[in-house]
Amino acid sequence: MKINNLVDLNCLRSSPKLSRRQIKKLQYELETNIIKADWITIGIMATSDFEAKEALKSICKKYSSIQFSDLDSLNANGCVYLKGNQKTGNVFIRSENGLGEGILLTCQYDDHESKESNTFGPLPLDFFIN
Repeated sequence: MKINNLVDLNCLRSSPKLSRRQIKKLQYELETNIIKADWITIGIMATSDFEAKEALKSICKKYSSIQFSDLDSLNANGCVYLKGNQKTGNVFIRSENGLGEGILLTCQYDDHESKESNTFGPLPLDFFIN
């Protein structure tokens, strides 16, 4: 399957391997959506809590306005689902088998009536590194 736009990821269960060119194009498109959003929620599906936390840290490093406290104290065994909410600063992690792998970002808006939230992904776990 060809991945040209963020919407092309919507039907996937796990993130695909992307070329550097595809990553740059998708990052630009995602950046446009994040800038317009009032806040975001982040879902990370990974094979370990370490992988999930590293992916979240890479997002926080790229976007200084996205921060979570006590991230290193989170633990879960096996495959995990991590969820972070930029607006509240809350982050949770739980063990969950049968998930795919990747990052899901949902752009949220304070005005729910005129703007609808949009979820993008799954993006590769290393999407925000470099």
